[in-house]
Amino acid sequence: MLQPKAIIEQLKKCGITHVVWLPDSESKFMYDALQAEKDLGFVPVCREGEAFAVASGLWVGGKNPVVLIQNTGLFESGDVLRGTALGLELPLLMMIGYRGYMELKSGKQPVDTAAVYTEPILKTWGIPFYHIETDEDTARIAEAYKQAQEISRPVAALICVEYNE
Repeated sequence: MLQPKAIIEQLKKCGITHVVWLPDSESKFMYDALQAEKDLGFVPVCREGEAFAVASGLWVGGKNPVVLIQNTGLFESGDVLRGTALGLELPLLMMIGYRGYMELKSGKQPVDTAAVYTEPILKTWGIPFYHIETDEDTARIAEAYKQAQEISRPVAALICVEYNE
């Protein structure tokens, strides 16, 4: 089980100031929790490709953003990710919804092939990543954040399951 509250606690622990995100159909519980959260700024975007540019602007302005997107949105964001977050060497935490991961993990051919490409693409871009499957795994979010600060590059926390209430 993965509850938004556990993730939000980790984001606050990391000193995150803003969540840049395109809410999707699988993340209603996270959306509701963020709407109720007063300590984090919520910056919705129209397309995932905008998320890295917005987060880069927030960072340049002295804020500490996180980008929340799905793996398919990561693919769409490639050029902006390359040109901003990687190009500027932003110590950016990314939380990526890993659609199809559980099927892939169980050895089944995923219905959504996005899972097949997620980790290879992150490896190609030199982006380290951590798997988050349960509330107990959420401490890895802080690890990913710390690594991003140490290497001054984006690091991803892969959200491998849907959020629960």
